[in-house]
Amino acid sequence: MLIDPFGRAITYLRISVTDRCNLRCAYCLPASGVQWLPAETLLTLEDIVRVAQTAANAGITKIRLTGGEPLVRSDIVEIVHRIAAIPGLNDLSLTTNGLLLEALAQPLADAGLKRVNISLDTLDAERYHRITRFGNLTAVWKGIEAAEAAGLRPIKLNTVVVNGFNEDEIPSLARLTMEHPWRVRFIELMPLSNQQDWGNGFPPLPERYYPVQKMHEKLADLNLVPVPASPGGGPERTFRIPEALGTLGFISPLGDHFCATCNRLRLTADGRLRSCLLLDNEISIHAALHSGADLAALLQKAVSEKPKGHELATHNCPESRCMSQIGG
Repeated sequence: MLIDPFGRAITYLRISVTDRCNLRCAYCLPASGVQWLPAETLLTLEDIVRVAQTAANAGITKIRLTGGEPLVRSDIVEIVHRIAAIPGLNDLSLTTNGLLLEALAQPLADAGLKRVNISLDTLDAERYHRITRFGNLTAVWKGIEAAEAAGLRPIKLNTVVVNGFNEDEIPSLARLTMEHPWRVRFIELMPLSNQQDWGNGFPPLPERYYPVQKMHEKLADLNLVPVPASPGGGPERTFRIPEALGTLGFISPLGDHFCATCNRLRLTADGRLRSCLLLDNEISIHAALHSGADLAALLQKAVSEKPKGHELATHNCPESRCMSQIGG
């Protein structure tokens, strides 16, 4: 088993399969986009499977595939199929913006995917188009419906809350759980290479952050009750509206420091291990993948270098990569 210096069992690996995305969400990518990684630097299908196998042998039990947008990768179904066959893994999931999910939900489920997280920052079509810079909300809803039909459950909907943009929709998004067995999660905006001007219709940088405490105030009338944390559940604090079918989660790196329960490593699309989303420290495994070097030792090294927590309180924000280049 992988144990970090602070006694946390590391059982969760997030693998970014691409840095490319078919959206340009304001908090994730600049409007002009970024220079994509050269194709030759990206992990191949065989690379990804080898890392997943090594991780499972070392004690990783949960893998999530991310991007960029993982569904733009043409071999994503085969990646899922190969990882799902690895002994020792009990959870294989994927995070997506949902635009391509209508066509891919059933093939992914047939390949062995267990569930999906879908980004949904607003219920308003015009706002969705604005925050994603050209997304289509109707396509996302069709993707959600397809995922449900394919049995990719429980469906989790991820909402990044931005003050002055969508904080007024928190109650409406929360009420989705009254009629659906979904898990709606509200995420504090993280200062991750998104400090630039977002353009017209968005608040200036000092006004964008909306703390988790205010999110709870928005939902006070719904009388939320806490849901006990599941073992290895990570940083989410979970609640339920009484008699609701689904749950509400809150992920709050600033307003309610969550690092004590962190159980994850991240692998970027170009083969770099990050032990913390919010620190720039990385360990390259790209060369090791092609030289036959000991990947397990590099995984252990990343775990041994895992910090006690992020350093956002001292304004030490990661600057080397934007969110789409890390994998979220």
